[in-house]
Amino acid sequence: MKILFIGDIVGSPGRRAVKELIPVIKKREKADFVIANGENAAGGSGLTPRLAEELFSYGVDVLTSGDHIWKKKEIMEKLDEEKRILRPANYPKGVPGSGWGVYTLKNGLKIGIINLLGRVFMEAVECPFRVAREALEEIKRETPIVIIDIHAEATSEKIALGWYMDGMVSAILGTHTHVQTADEHIYPKGTAYISDVGMTGPHDSVIGRKVEQILARFITQLPTRFEMAEDNIRLNGAMVSIDDKTGGAKAIKRITEKLEK
Repeated sequence: MKILFIGDIVGSPGRRAVKELIPVIKKREKADFVIANGENAAGGSGLTPRLAEELFSYGVDVLTSGDHIWKKKEIMEKLDEEKRILRPANYPKGVPGSGWGVYTLKNGLKIGIINLLGRVFMEAVECPFRVAREALEEIKRETPIVIIDIHAEATSEKIALGWYMDGMVSAILGTHTHVQTADEHIYPKGTAYISDVGMTGPHDSVIGRKVEQILARFITQLPTRFEMAEDNIRLNGAMVSIDDKTGGAKAIKRITEKLEK
């Protein structure tokens, strides 16, 4: 099985990149399944039901998220209805939606996906390490193929999760920082890893926002309105090849595709 995982989709530029580039990448890489982090799809912060459906229509099979999933209140009800949208599994019990799911491909194979939120420099949520193990016990009853989206700030926390889950999941793919890292590898027991798959959106920016507005905020410390940048649109992500029977990773590589004007 070959999985295309797309990094944080930022605003309308990111959505356009998904629309135009998913068909190209899927054909070239022979991808069987597409996962994308969509928590910034709505104007750079949040996700709406309409935009979720838009991304599904472009070829995304499952949307993961992170700490911005609650920014648009209209997504709350959708999270309970639509199992293809995941919020972090380590939010407290009782919040809308689910943090993991098992999905069946057209060829009958199944894939489990777990969405986690880091705790270092982020919100006070349940332990991602323990929650991942709990979810894994359920998922492994159906499939050995498991992908984790770890939406976290600290590289150390992501790497630690990689060692902790090595051999138990197929891949651990980092999101949140919007900067693609060059540390893709496979751990000794067969788990593919990258600290951050990067951002899908305008790269002539500060993680998706207009440079001059971000600079004004840093320099003056005054409240500043942040607007979407528009130039140098790229799709960042990763391709992971997985053994169908064992769930072990066979290869991982970074994807960086520029959207031509």
